Amino acid sequence: MTSTETPPATPPAALPAAVGAPAEAGAVVPRKGPGPRGGRGARWAVRAASVAVAAGAWQLLTVTDARLWLRFDRLPSLDEIAAQAARQLATRTYYLDLLQSLSRILTGFGLAAVAGIAVGVLVARSPRTGDVLGPLLEAVRPIPAIALVPMAILLFPADEQGIVFITFTAAFFPVMVSTRHAVRALPTLWEDAVRTLGGRRRHVLVNVVLPGVLPGVFGGLSVGMGVAWICVISAEMISGEFGVGYRTWMSYTIVDYPAVIVGMVTIGLLGWLTSAAVELAGRRATRWLPRAGGGRS
Repeated sequence: MTSTETPPATPPAALPAAVGAPAEAGAVVPRKGPGPRGGRGARWAVRAASVAVAAGAWQLLTVTDARLWLRFDRLPSLDEIAAQAARQLATRTYYLDLLQSLSRILTGFGLAAVAGIAVGVLVARSPRTGDVLGPLLEAVRPIPAIALVPMAILLFPADEQGIVFITFTAAFFPVMVSTRHAVRALPTLWEDAVRTLGGRRRHVLVNVVLPGVLPGVFGGLSVGMGVAWICVISAEMISGEFGVGYRTWMSYTIVDYPAVIVGMVTIGLLGWLTSAAVELAGRRATRWLPRAGGGRS
């Protein structure tokens, strides 16, 4: 038997004898990944060390007022940032800003995810829909979402709706484009097999298209989440009344640089947590995909 042939199914009675038997010449042996404990522990140690080194370098450069072409003497030190963070964490305003930004990002991103997947599938599956929507989408897609702030101010009666619109626009196009490419990249053999067995368009969509495009869709969702955070913070700085971006900009206008750094760290943590949630959902939804090391998540 060569390695390209499909091995016959092993009967249940022969399984004990097959366990531990030497592999045939030329057979592909799955490669085991690193141990779950030692491998993860070492990776987390490296991550923690990288953060500690960066924090130590920041503290050293700021307390010594270093001027190495870049002027670190203008930046606050870690103890000043920590003191400001402690003060903000003790206030109600900080948590109201967090909730406001999260509400905006989840609303805009959720709408963009639904609309982006639906439009991406329609444009890729229906030539007529592609002819109607394609030119409009391609004409609007190169425009940065933050450049639509004046249009949002004119269109929507409230700033809140305009910020959600900016967030939606920022996340919509990465999701739509990734979904469209994922649908077009599906092997036609899969659809032909379902139709040969009597499946209709609904069966093809539910059993072939939607499961097959999940890896590409979640790639677009991950990119869309990052772009959405960039635009929602920018929109809050321009026309918001609450939110992390608005508070960070207000801190800059009153020359409160420790508060500015606290706002930046908060934005980074929020973006990291939401992106990690999207990636975790993607791994759970695509457990059938082979992973690095031969395992599955």
